[in-house]
Amino acid sequence: MVTRFVPLSNLDRLAAGLFETAGRPRLDRQIPMDAYQRDEELVLHFDLPGVREDDVDLQIERRTLSVRVERQSDAREGDQVIVAERPWGHMSRQVVLGDTLDTNRVSAGLEHGVLTLRIPVAANAKSRRIEINHAPISAQSSEHPVEGAEETPATSE
Repeated sequence: MVTRFVPLSNLDRLAAGLFETAGRPRLDRQIPMDAYQRDEELVLHFDLPGVREDDVDLQIERRTLSVRVERQSDAREGDQVIVAERPWGHMSRQVVLGDTLDTNRVSAGLEHGVLTLRIPVAANAKSRRIEINHAPISAQSSEHPVEGAEETPATSE
């Protein structure tokens, strides 16, 4: 169903770690995600703790699902930041969806910091069993003369 993910490379993560400071927004980060198929739909969960529903941007263009959010830092100007491990700033995730999914019927909900998307399998993509029709068998016996064979005359004694 999901054909591929578009992750950040390790180099991008290393660069993001080098340039983070308490006073500046972090570089674009990838949103953690789980994906699985349940019954006749693809279910995607994105971890978005502390993100309001209004700050979530969901888009599907062709077969690419894009999730973009902005999470504000709780630190204020003048605060002395001791530890800042929770991601903040712009975060995103892109998922290339398989062509068997019905992208016109996506549902989304945000509850307890988890964004859940449900994408049903398209009706024309569902597997179905094909029955084999058996032709009625009828056996009839009939005699047909074989061409080129000589008939043996009956002998009488």
